Amino acid sequence: MNKYIYERPDWTNFTWDSEKTSILLERVNNARGLLLGKMQLLGLISQDEICLNVIADGIAKSAKIEGEALDIREVRSSVAHRLGIELDGSVASKRDVDGIVEATLDAVYDSASPLTEERLCAWQAALFPSGYSGLQKIAVGRYRDDSSGEMQVVSGSFGRRKVHYQAPPARDLEKEMSRFLCWFNQEGNSEPVVKALLAHLWFVTLHPFEDGNGRLARIISDMQLARADGTPKRFYSLSAQIEKTKKQYYRVLEDTQRGGKDITAYLVWSLDCLLEAISASEGACRLVFAKHRFLHSIPEYRPNPRQKKIVDLLFGDFKGHLTTSKYALIAKTSQDTAARDIAQLVSWGVLTKAGGGRSTHYRLSV
Repeated sequence: MNKYIYERPDWTNFTWDSEKTSILLERVNNARGLLLGKMQLLGLISQDEICLNVIADGIAKSAKIEGEALDIREVRSSVAHRLGIELDGSVASKRDVDGIVEATLDAVYDSASPLTEERLCAWQAALFPSGYSGLQKIAVGRYRDDSSGEMQVVSGSFGRRKVHYQAPPARDLEKEMSRFLCWFNQEGNSEPVVKALLAHLWFVTLHPFEDGNGRLARIISDMQLARADGTPKRFYSLSAQIEKTKKQYYRVLEDTQRGGKDITAYLVWSLDCLLEAISASEGACRLVFAKHRFLHSIPEYRPNPRQKKIVDLLFGDFKGHLTTSKYALIAKTSQDTAARDIAQLVSWGVLTKAGGGRSTHYRLSV
């Protein structure tokens, strides 16, 4: 009896119940269309702001799925630097952060170019610039050779390990990966969104590298979604949504990899996840939309860099009340300059004065 899906003849001739997937797929495509349409109404600066947030969050969450914690400030700074976006509070980023950022941006900003073995190997090497995964030396920039044993996905401590999945033997990888790359680069062989989900399953089932396969599978999905959306800018993140339900993610992958060629359950779960990702993105972008509409309704609004920084913070993660002292501290300026900046923002109608005396503070007029 076959144990894993790849042991079945013609295992990549996947089948699914179109009645169960077609309605979900239509909802996903409608939601994508609406989101992308809204983005076209925004200026390039607002689009870049959302794109920066989505890509950085997706990269950090993709790493978190694998148990790796990246500093989101480093990720944002690295993404901003490579996209030429001005970012307040930029920090230096480590090589491993820069590596996954470079791989992700190469995938989505050059999605039209073919996916090749050379390109995949470069991405995997970028994830592990030191040649180590944690404390373990690994093979980078090439497919695994299984010299240290079969490639297995396991959990549990030593002596209580549970094998969730065992990948195809290394001797089959050249043939299997060649077939995968040929399929991925061929146009018109699958519905574009479904193809992104199939590519994820196919790649992670092959598990061609010694480490980094999950992150690479999600990068490949993003590459195909960029092709489907017709834009390199990412406005929703499948990885960020997967991280929220990663136990279900691993469970559905294991069930599918141990099942037959019918992958209906996997597609239904993945389409649901993608729909949630788009919905979450709309919620997260609501403040950006509100800021765009509000500020563009004030023709006099011509902020200096200090004012722009404060207003952006007020529309984002600002904690507490804005006071003159807090403005001066954040903007790294004098109290007098802070007071003049605030007075101008109040005269434009961007800020409203509240309280009085020592309790005087300011809030957005929106």
